[in-house]
Amino acid sequence: MSDPKAMNLRFPDPAQRAAIAAAAKQAGVSMQEYILSAAYERATAVEQRFLEGFKASMARSGAAFTAESGSIDASAEQRASEREALRELEQRGRGHAA
Repeated sequence: MSDPKAMNLRFPDPAQRAAIAAAAKQAGVSMQEYILSAAYERATAVEQRFLEGFKASMARSGAAFTAESGSIDASAEQRASEREALRELEQRGRGHAA
């Protein structure tokens, strides 16, 4: 009976199996170890691409929120100008009401 933990290394293409066996032999590892290492390297590369994309997305989002908050949070000068304009409107309104 075969070991239940062993990887099933059946390949439908004999040329593919021969190529992997040759590469594993050249690397000095078993076919199973060679395949697992290749799978790990590929998964790690995919993870790195995802993380780079995610970081770039976060940077863009952060910049967008910073730009938005800058337009929402007025400067002291702008707030003073708005208060002055409001006072002028209120005074004009009182003048017309009287």
